Amino acid sequence: MTETVSTTDLKALLQETGVPEVLERLDRELVGLAPVKTRIHEIAAYLVVDKLRRELGLVATRPVLHMAFTGNPGTGKTTVAMRMATILNRLGYIRREHLVVASRDDLVGQYIGHTAPKTKEVLKRAMGGVLFIDEAYSLYRAENERDYGQETIEILLQVMENQREDLVVILAGYEDKMEQFFSLNPGMRSRIAHHIRFPDYTEEELVAIGKLMIAEQNYYLDEAAERAFVDYVRCRRRLPNFANARSIRNAIDRFKLRQAKRLFERAGQVTPDDLRRIAEEDIRASEVFRECEELEKGGQDAA
Repeated sequence: MTETVSTTDLKALLQETGVPEVLERLDRELVGLAPVKTRIHEIAAYLVVDKLRRELGLVATRPVLHMAFTGNPGTGKTTVAMRMATILNRLGYIRREHLVVASRDDLVGQYIGHTAPKTKEVLKRAMGGVLFIDEAYSLYRAENERDYGQETIEILLQVMENQREDLVVILAGYEDKMEQFFSLNPGMRSRIAHHIRFPDYTEEELVAIGKLMIAEQNYYLDEAAERAFVDYVRCRRRLPNFANARSIRNAIDRFKLRQAKRLFERAGQVTPDDLRRIAEEDIRASEVFRECEELEKGGQDAA
């Protein structure tokens, strides 16, 4: 007996779900990150096709959707997780377009009997959507046998297996620490379907991100300030505690503070252009330049 399979309309499904628009928005919002965008497009395409296959009865089981996002801070992991929640919801893989961000402090208790209620409360809030656990490697502390993080991991494993049709978990953190976490918790690794690595931004990408952030806040850099900003980014990347786009966002907040102080001290009449313009001095007053000079001097002394 030959099975009869009807046809289905891929174009209609894409229009109905709006997934192409979500992907276009992701491409527009995120500067660089070409490998990440490629993986997200691949996953989205796979889910669209999987949905069509299930509608035609070609497959009965739902794919595992738990993911791991690895990379340094400020590389766009949370933003991509938000867009992924939208895609999963549009395609019917989760009930709600909903992302709950949690860390160890939200999940792990301080004493016996404290951890399970905390973890279950977070899971309850995330159910039907996506749970994004930042610095997930911190859940497991191998050096402390009495640490309560293991209890959280065991609860997560049960939910990721038994309720995977109602919750998608994304584990995020530094690449090396996450690899160590997975090697010590193979059960967790086996439940992750998609591992996506987020690379650091290049200098040019960080400058582009900074200009985008400044424009979104209705400021602009004058010509000299643009040159100073390029120097700032080049310098900041070399210093400790650099966190990619997050460091640039924090720097822009400080540029705005110095601009406000400059205008405040000058007093008198101000034009709309004065209120929008970031000047060179607002950037070059940063301690980052002094720290960079000291770093270079230290390097020369060592040589």
